[in-house]
Amino acid sequence: MRVCTRCIYDETVPGITFDEKGVCNYCDLQDEIDRQYPTGAEGEKRLQKLADEIKRAGKGRQYDCVVGVSGGCDSSLLLYIAKVRMGLRPIAVHFDNTWNSMTAVENIEIMLNKLDIPLWTLVMDNEEFNDLAAAMFKSSVPEIDALSDIGLVTTLYIAAEKFKVKYILEGHSFRTEGITPLGWLYFDAKYIQDINKKFGTRKIDRYPNLWLRRWMKWMIVGIKRVRPLYYVDYNKEETKKFLSKEFGWKWYGGHHMENRFCAFNHWLFSTKFNRDFRNVELSALVRSGQMTREKALEEMKKPPYFPSELKDEIKKRLGLTEEEYERILKSPPRSEKDFKTYHRTFKILRPLFWILYKTDRVTKSFYVKYCK
Repeated sequence: MRVCTRCIYDETVPGITFDEKGVCNYCDLQDEIDRQYPTGAEGEKRLQKLADEIKRAGKGRQYDCVVGVSGGCDSSLLLYIAKVRMGLRPIAVHFDNTWNSMTAVENIEIMLNKLDIPLWTLVMDNEEFNDLAAAMFKSSVPEIDALSDIGLVTTLYIAAEKFKVKYILEGHSFRTEGITPLGWLYFDAKYIQDINKKFGTRKIDRYPNLWLRRWMKWMIVGIKRVRPLYYVDYNKEETKKFLSKEFGWKWYGGHHMENRFCAFNHWLFSTKFNRDFRNVELSALVRSGQMTREKALEEMKKPPYFPSELKDEIKKRLGLTEEEYERILKSPPRSEKDFKTYHRTFKILRPLFWILYKTDRVTKSFYVKYCK
């Protein structure tokens, strides 16, 4: 098995190539993005320029931006940066899929209380979300938690429209979260709808699906999604210590473990689809100098974390017997190619999405993965 000499991606990763030194193209891609979004003095300069733009756009409004929060490390740091370092007037926005861990809920509360930031939450109907989650699981696709990703993005747009702000701040950092291999994940509104028609038992009612026409309207009216952490010297371990000391924030045990359904999804990736997302995060930390390659390889030898009580909760909330649960785990994997999606439409609209990417309406990762 050929493994990158710099990170820990190996030849099973889709689209991977190696140069004469054995370094993979995903390392080169992270270096390219790193140059595009510098940190240090230049990063601080760009962060303040972004802050000035957000303040001008929000002049006369109650808030000048919305910030997505989950109780996780990234979004918690983003709250601090938005309020203290950028001097903004944010409103925190949370999509509650009813699967939050108690630690995440407590983290959101303490961060917002100490920073004096208000919260607006869209709470899902418990039965509807569980039925959608069961449909995704039964469909045998890897992206069962696409529901949370799309639900959060749509909720952020809804909040931006409601509070009449032009900027959405997202707590994402490629330096700590990594670059997902091409072909590992796909999700859009039509994909979720088609799976629900085939495997769900009820219509989508309250779930905030990101329909293309609605999304295009929000982008055209000028709502921008930006990622301030791209300009910050963000060391994950140091950030955990800082948040804990200054706010009483607590670590929840692992990447995306702040939400129990997301935790189940990551375990499912590795066990059924042979896509271990720890590889993505650990490779990013190695590339950014926050972890040694040797330590990352050792971490990958450990089995994926899966609390025993989570299996029982999944079966109970999704309405599955032990036999149904095991049968779904062993069923042949499917992908977006087996369902209706917007993928062909995204490719047709590639010139438009290029303009939207250049004007900060869509992320570069979306343009590369969905349009190219």
